[in-house]
Amino acid sequence: MGIKIFSHKVPRNASSAAKDMTVGDPAKLILLYSAPLLIGNLFQQMYNMVDTIIVGRLLGQNALAAVGNTGPMNFLVLGFAYGLSSGFAVITAQRFGAKDWAGLKRSTAMNIKLNVASSVVLTVLACVLAMPILRVINTPEEIINQSYSYIIVIFIGIATCTMYNCGACILRAVGDSKSPLVFLIISSLLNIVLDIVLIIKTDMGVAGAAWATVISQAVSAILSFVWIYAKYPMLHVHRSDFTPDVWFAKQHISIGANMAFQFSITAIGVIILQGALNKFGPAKIAAFTAAQKVEQLVTIAAGTFGVTMANYGGQNMGAKRLDRVREGTNKAVVITILFSILSAVFAVALSDQLTGLFLKDASEEVLSAARMYLRITAVFYPILFVLFIYRNVLQGIGRGFWPLMGGVLELVARTAAAYTLPLVWGFAGVCVAEPMAWCAATFPLAVAYYIIIKKIR
Repeated sequence: MGIKIFSHKVPRNASSAAKDMTVGDPAKLILLYSAPLLIGNLFQQMYNMVDTIIVGRLLGQNALAAVGNTGPMNFLVLGFAYGLSSGFAVITAQRFGAKDWAGLKRSTAMNIKLNVASSVVLTVLACVLAMPILRVINTPEEIINQSYSYIIVIFIGIATCTMYNCGACILRAVGDSKSPLVFLIISSLLNIVLDIVLIIKTDMGVAGAAWATVISQAVSAILSFVWIYAKYPMLHVHRSDFTPDVWFAKQHISIGANMAFQFSITAIGVIILQGALNKFGPAKIAAFTAAQKVEQLVTIAAGTFGVTMANYGGQNMGAKRLDRVREGTNKAVVITILFSILSAVFAVALSDQLTGLFLKDASEEVLSAARMYLRITAVFYPILFVLFIYRNVLQGIGRGFWPLMGGVLELVARTAAAYTLPLVWGFAGVCVAEPMAWCAATFPLAVAYYIIIKKIR
């Protein structure tokens, strides 16, 4: 007798955690949906930061530089995977908004199939290309072995990250932003414990931090799907929902590929910038790594509101409520600009203290370089925050081409800056490259959004 994966009943008893964002005040919905996402992202940043703090303080400056050196590669591959998962779930959000329960189940099944397939392909490619990429970006010889030890473990664990993203994106598509928060908290706490065991109590070095991350992600992935099975009858899929459907697969892949390539194009620019940075030596690499970790922490609301708007846009587009898409986007822009100003104040006022978290007895050279990066980029945080709003709402309403073009413009701007500005301004030129890329993407996306909304109307 075959195993029935989930039931096929109409979702009368769906979990109350599901949130219909097609009704109610958009500003209130956006804030309430974003709150658990923000807390979850903080915990995710926490366990990423714990890796970095323990590595920097216990294993030294070169070890921190080695882990930081792999950041763009990590972003390239895992960002691509996250883009796919998020894009696949746009269709899920639209089916939920349209109250198409059969389509919702089929979309859930398609999410699972496509995420499993993509994780296998990405794992093979990433593991094969890891060392060649480290060579291409001019990784200093004194840190290349540690960089490889760290990133190869992360790449081996791509499936754990992908399947967590799959489960979390499905839950968020139906308006549940709270459950992924709980799983991230559990994962974060577990990651801290594993960091202590694998780094402090063993001789695994930077690889221990990578294994701690992979194992923690595996646990959160399992919890996500157990929760879906236990609490969401409307997401329960049967074998028939896995029946091959080329047209439906193309729908998912079209949006998923756009979002994934958008991440990858941005990541390629970051890798090019890393190559320019590596010429300044391990101290500057360590400073840049610490400063970007600080930036990721203080600007965490930007990505949070971006995820919110992707799902808000998807649900309301599915419900054919374009008026709500417009109203919600306008209010989100105002909200996110206020958050960006607060983020900039924190980044500038606490730059030395936050940078010091990552390195014990950080040298003045490192602190000064990190301070320079944060003071330059903080001025442009409002542009960065608004970028996430327009990029994600366009994805949510199924217009993925322009966000992809925004990524291309980011790549061009970041590459141009990496090859020219360091020659004139030195390390400051590397710092300026980031806000140049944000500006190059934000303004065209804002124009595209208003043109597209007018055209749809």
